[in-house]
Amino acid sequence: MSIDKFLTIRSSCVPLPVENVDTDQIIPARFLKATTRDGFGENLFRDWRYDKKNQPIKEFVLNNPAYKGKVLIAGKNFGSGSSREHAVWAIHDYGFKVVVSSFFADIFKNNALNNGLLPVRISAEFLTKIFNAVEAETDTEVEVSLEEQKITLLFTGEWENFEINPYKKKCLLNGYDDIDYLLSIKDKIGTYEAERSN
Repeated sequence: MSIDKFLTIRSSCVPLPVENVDTDQIIPARFLKATTRDGFGENLFRDWRYDKKNQPIKEFVLNNPAYKGKVLIAGKNFGSGSSREHAVWAIHDYGFKVVVSSFFADIFKNNALNNGLLPVRISAEFLTKIFNAVEAETDTEVEVSLEEQKITLLFTGEWENFEINPYKKKCLLNGYDDIDYLLSIKDKIGTYEAERSN
Protein backbone atom coordinates (compact mmCIF):
# COMPACT_ATOMS: atom_id res chain seq x y z
CA MET A 1 0.00 0.00 0.00
CA SER A 2 1.71 3.16 -1.20
CA ILE A 3 1.14 6.40 0.67
CA ASP A 4 1.16 10.03 -0.44
CA LYS A 5 4.47 11.86 -0.25
CA PHE A 6 4.52 14.04 2.82
CA LEU A 7 5.02 17.67 1.83
CA THR A 8 5.45 20.63 4.15
CA ILE A 9 2.00 21.37 5.55
CA ARG A 10 0.70 24.81 6.44
CA SER A 11 -2.74 24.55 7.94
CA SER A 12 -5.20 25.75 10.53
CA CYS A 13 -5.81 23.37 13.43
CA VAL A 14 -8.55 21.39 15.10
CA PRO A 15 -8.01 21.44 18.89
CA LEU A 16 -8.87 18.44 21.06
CA PRO A 17 -7.49 19.33 24.52
CA VAL A 18 -8.36 15.97 26.05
CA GLU A 19 -5.76 13.72 27.66
CA ASN A 20 -5.62 9.92 27.44
CA VAL A 21 -7.71 9.61 24.27
CA ASP A 22 -7.77 5.91 23.48
CA THR A 23 -8.34 4.09 20.22
CA ASP A 24 -11.88 3.03 21.17
CA GLN A 25 -12.81 6.70 21.52
CA ILE A 26 -11.13 7.46 18.20
CA ILE A 27 -13.04 4.69 16.39
CA PRO A 28 -15.50 2.57 18.42
CA ALA A 29 -15.14 -1.20 18.10
CA ARG A 30 -18.52 -1.63 16.37
CA PHE A 31 -17.11 0.09 13.27
CA LEU A 32 -14.16 -2.24 12.77
CA LYS A 33 -15.78 -4.69 10.37
CA ALA A 34 -14.36 -3.23 7.16
CA THR A 35 -10.97 -4.46 5.99
CA THR A 36 -9.99 -1.54 3.75
CA ARG A 37 -9.00 1.91 4.96
CA ASP A 38 -11.77 3.77 3.15
CA GLY A 39 -14.81 5.23 4.91
CA PHE A 40 -13.57 5.19 8.49
CA GLY A 41 -13.42 8.99 8.68
CA GLU A 42 -17.19 9.32 8.91
CA ASN A 43 -17.08 7.47 12.25
CA LEU A 44 -14.07 9.27 13.72
CA PHE A 45 -14.89 10.09 17.37
CA ARG A 46 -18.38 8.78 16.61
CA ASP A 47 -19.65 8.67 20.19
CA TRP A 48 -18.35 12.17 20.86
CA ARG A 49 -19.72 13.62 17.61
CA TYR A 50 -23.25 12.19 17.76
CA ASP A 51 -25.83 11.51 20.47
CA LYS A 52 -27.89 8.34 20.80
CA LYS A 53 -30.40 9.71 18.29
CA ASN A 54 -27.59 10.15 15.78
CA GLN A 55 -27.78 13.92 16.01
CA PRO A 56 -24.57 15.99 15.99
CA ILE A 57 -23.41 17.17 19.40
CA LYS A 58 -22.86 20.88 18.84
CA GLU A 59 -20.25 21.25 21.55
CA PHE A 60 -17.83 18.75 19.99
CA VAL A 61 -15.04 20.36 18.02
CA LEU A 62 -15.52 18.38 14.79
CA ASN A 63 -19.07 19.73 14.65
CA ASN A 64 -17.90 23.33 15.02
CA PRO A 65 -17.44 24.93 11.56
CA ALA A 66 -15.01 27.46 13.04
CA TYR A 67 -12.37 24.74 13.30
CA LYS A 68 -10.95 23.04 10.25
CA GLY A 69 -7.61 21.99 8.83
CA LYS A 70 -5.24 19.11 8.31
CA VAL A 71 -3.67 19.27 11.78
CA LEU A 72 -5.26 17.73 14.87
CA ILE A 73 -3.89 19.16 18.13
CA ALA A 74 -4.45 16.63 20.91
CA GLY A 75 -3.84 16.30 24.62
CA LYS A 76 -1.19 14.18 26.29
CA ASN A 77 -1.13 10.39 25.80
CA PHE A 78 -3.03 10.26 22.53
CA GLY A 79 -3.83 6.88 20.99
CA SER A 80 -3.60 4.68 24.08
CA GLY A 81 -5.59 1.46 24.48
CA SER A 82 -5.87 -1.30 21.91
CA SER A 83 -3.53 -1.65 18.95
CA ARG A 84 -6.23 -1.21 16.29
CA GLU A 85 -4.80 0.32 13.13
CA HIS A 86 -8.31 1.48 12.27
CA ALA A 87 -7.84 4.47 14.60
CA VAL A 88 -5.15 5.84 12.31
CA TRP A 89 -7.24 5.00 9.25
CA ALA A 90 -10.16 7.02 10.66
CA ILE A 91 -8.02 10.08 11.43
CA HIS A 92 -6.34 9.99 8.03
CA ASP A 93 -9.56 9.30 6.13
CA TYR A 94 -11.21 12.29 7.84
CA GLY A 95 -8.54 14.50 6.29
CA PHE A 96 -5.90 14.97 8.95
CA LYS A 97 -2.27 14.67 7.88
CA VAL A 98 -0.66 15.51 11.22
CA VAL A 99 -1.48 14.84 14.87
CA VAL A 100 0.34 16.96 17.45
CA SER A 101 0.62 15.96 21.10
CA SER A 102 3.06 15.98 23.99
CA PHE A 103 2.98 12.17 24.13
CA PHE A 104 1.75 9.32 21.92
CA ALA A 105 1.15 5.68 22.73
CA ASP A 106 3.91 3.71 20.99
CA ILE A 107 1.67 1.40 18.97
CA PHE A 108 -0.46 4.29 17.75
CA LYS A 109 2.66 6.23 16.76
CA ASN A 110 4.03 3.31 14.74
CA ASN A 111 0.67 2.67 13.07
CA ALA A 112 0.50 6.35 12.14
CA LEU A 113 3.95 6.36 10.56
CA ASN A 114 3.09 3.21 8.60
CA ASN A 115 -0.05 4.82 7.16
CA GLY A 116 1.07 8.28 6.14
CA LEU A 117 -0.09 10.14 9.26
CA LEU A 118 2.66 12.16 10.94
CA PRO A 119 2.67 12.13 14.76
CA VAL A 120 4.48 15.25 15.99
CA ARG A 121 5.55 15.10 19.62
CA ILE A 122 6.30 18.46 21.21
CA SER A 123 6.84 19.78 24.73
CA ALA A 124 3.85 20.27 27.01
CA GLU A 125 4.69 23.97 27.12
CA PHE A 126 4.61 24.42 23.34
CA LEU A 127 1.43 22.34 23.11
CA THR A 128 -0.25 24.71 25.56
CA LYS A 129 0.87 27.71 23.50
CA ILE A 130 -0.71 26.22 20.39
CA PHE A 131 -3.95 25.41 22.21
CA ASN A 132 -4.11 28.95 23.59
CA ALA A 133 -3.41 30.49 20.18
CA VAL A 134 -6.10 28.39 18.47
CA GLU A 135 -8.60 29.19 21.23
CA ALA A 136 -7.94 32.91 20.77
CA GLU A 137 -8.04 32.79 16.95
CA THR A 138 -9.67 29.76 15.33
CA ASP A 139 -7.84 30.30 12.04
CA THR A 140 -4.39 30.12 13.68
CA GLU A 141 -2.02 28.19 11.43
CA VAL A 142 0.99 25.99 12.04
CA GLU A 143 3.60 24.86 9.56
CA VAL A 144 4.96 21.34 9.78
CA SER A 145 8.18 20.60 7.92
CA LEU A 146 9.10 16.93 7.95
CA GLU A 147 12.34 17.64 6.11
CA GLU A 148 13.47 20.03 8.87
CA GLN A 149 11.61 18.11 11.61
CA LYS A 150 10.14 21.40 12.73
CA ILE A 151 6.71 22.73 13.70
CA THR A 152 6.13 26.48 13.72
CA LEU A 153 3.30 28.47 15.27
CA LEU A 154 3.02 31.01 12.46
CA PHE A 155 1.22 33.68 14.51
CA THR A 156 4.22 34.15 16.82
CA GLY A 157 7.03 32.52 14.86
CA GLU A 158 7.77 30.18 17.77
CA TRP A 159 8.89 26.70 16.79
CA GLU A 160 10.14 23.38 18.06
CA ASN A 161 11.93 20.46 16.49
CA PHE A 162 10.48 16.98 16.74
CA GLU A 163 12.06 13.56 16.49
CA ILE A 164 11.27 10.84 13.97
CA ASN A 165 12.85 7.53 13.05
CA PRO A 166 15.15 8.23 10.03
CA TYR A 167 13.80 5.25 8.09
CA LYS A 168 10.18 6.32 8.61
CA LYS A 169 11.08 9.88 7.67
CA LYS A 170 12.55 8.69 4.38
CA CYS A 171 9.47 6.58 3.68
CA LEU A 172 7.07 9.47 4.36
CA LEU A 173 9.06 11.94 2.26
CA ASN A 174 9.09 9.52 -0.69
CA GLY A 175 5.61 8.05 -0.28
CA TYR A 176 6.97 4.58 0.45
CA ASP A 177 5.51 1.77 2.45
CA ASP A 178 7.95 -0.97 3.52
CA ILE A 179 7.60 -2.86 0.23
CA ASP A 180 8.07 0.29 -1.85
CA TYR A 181 11.24 1.02 0.09
CA LEU A 182 12.64 -2.44 -0.61
CA LEU A 183 11.82 -2.06 -4.30
CA SER A 184 13.61 1.31 -4.32
CA ILE A 185 16.84 -0.36 -3.22
CA LYS A 186 16.50 -3.65 -5.11
CA ASP A 187 19.61 -2.88 -7.19
CA LYS A 188 21.65 -2.43 -4.02
CA ILE A 189 20.21 -5.65 -2.63
CA GLY A 190 21.09 -7.46 -5.86
CA THR A 191 24.67 -6.12 -5.76
CA TYR A 192 25.02 -7.14 -2.13
CA GLU A 193 23.72 -10.65 -2.82
CA ALA A 194 26.05 -11.01 -5.83
CA GLU A 195 29.05 -9.98 -3.74
CA ARG A 196 28.08 -12.43 -0.99
CA SER A 197 27.83 -15.30 -3.46
CA ASN A 198 31.38 -14.82 -4.78
